[in-house]
Amino acid sequence: MSQTVDRALSILPLLAEGPADLGQVAERLDVHKSTALRLLRTLHEHGLVYRQSDQRYRLGARLFALAQEAVENLDVREIAHPHLVELNSKIGHTVHLAVYEENEVLYIDKVESRYPVRMYSRIGKPVAITVAAVAKLLLADLSEPERRAIAEKLDYPQYTSRSTPNAAAFLKELTVVREQGWATDLGGHEESINCVGAPIRGADGRVVAAMSVSAPSVVVTADELLTLLPVVRRTAEAISREYSGNAPT
Repeated sequence: MSQTVDRALSILPLLAEGPADLGQVAERLDVHKSTALRLLRTLHEHGLVYRQSDQRYRLGARLFALAQEAVENLDVREIAHPHLVELNSKIGHTVHLAVYEENEVLYIDKVESRYPVRMYSRIGKPVAITVAAVAKLLLADLSEPERRAIAEKLDYPQYTSRSTPNAAAFLKELTVVREQGWATDLGGHEESINCVGAPIRGADGRVVAAMSVSAPSVVVTADELLTLLPVVRRTAEAISREYSGNAPT
């Protein structure tokens, strides 16, 4: 990267901290004021910075518009799919990707198990919101008032003896999921199906999607499935890094 471009880009995180005058910019960049002014003028011409009436500079509206446009054009499914396929090839079990939209949690991608026993989940189909691991992950990221409002409106079907019984129990589990950063469904929807999941986060740290690995107990026990949690979380973290544009650590 050229020195000029590097210096110009270094101004943006400085102004993200708050408005700064010419002297502060020059000091941070360790350049003469004339150089800093030239860089600021270029950024100003492109709408990336704005000069206030007090002669201080702040981030420009064009920068926010570009960021919003980039976020809107991100397709989490497109980014996640190769990672889901790779995970499936390693462990062999069904892998799902889900999002929360209009008060429903929907599967938006699925990679089938290589084992003969298959799951009947379908892309575009709502999940069992009170028991599914992906649903718990997506709802756990909401604010406490939002979680409570949703929980109190839900019905709590008793699919199995392990299904979530009521709103109080659901809210308690969402709190645990929020703190630990992963979720399970161990026979809560179907007695013979177990699931572990992890969240996918955007650049702001909020959960934008959730992924899970599911398997019937005739193929792998619940305890054996839980041993896959580290690789599930690593996959979710890799998707999060790519989706948010953060470099791998």
